[in-house]
Amino acid sequence: MTTSKAVAWEPVTAQALIDDLKSKPGALLPILHAIQDRFSFIPEEAVALIAQSLTLSRAEVHGVISFYHHFRTQQPGRHMVEICRAEACQAQGSRALEAHAKAALGVDYHQTTADRNITLEPVYCLGNCSCGPSIRVGDEIHADVDATRFDELVEGLKTDRVEILL
Repeated sequence: MTTSKAVAWEPVTAQALIDDLKSKPGALLPILHAIQDRFSFIPEEAVALIAQSLTLSRAEVHGVISFYHHFRTQQPGRHMVEICRAEACQAQGSRALEAHAKAALGVDYHQTTADRNITLEPVYCLGNCSCGPSIRVGDEIHADVDATRFDELVEGLKTDRVEILL
C-alpha cells in the first residue's frame, strides 16, 4: 500500500520551490502544487511566502487554495483514501459506500482519523466508470468496492501501519 511521504516544513525549501516557478506565466497554481507535493499540504506559513513572492495578497492565495478541492491546508494522514463521487459511480452504489466509509472511519470528507492513519477525500472521477464504485488508496485504484471490500482495504492499511512501526 502507498503511504504519504510527508516532509517536514522548511521555509527555505518552500522558498526555493517558489523561486524556481515564480517567473512562469500563471505561476500560482504550479507553486501550490509543488508546495503540496513536497510537504503533503500547504502550510499557512507558505501562503505568506507565496503572496510576497508573487506580489499577491494572502487573501488572493487563500482564495485559490479554497477554490480547488485538491489543495489541503492540514497535514493528511499516512494513507489517503478517495471515494469516487462521479455520476457513474453514484449509479453503482458509491453513496452507500460513502456513508459506510464515513461511519467506519469516524470522519467526514477532508478529515483524518484520530490515529492520523487515514484521510478521507472525495474525488470526482477515477476513469474507472464501468467498474464502480471505485476508490483510490494512495496510488492504487480499486474497482467494484462495497462495504466489505472497503473494510478489508482499511484493515490492510492498519496492518501496513503496524508492520512499518515494528
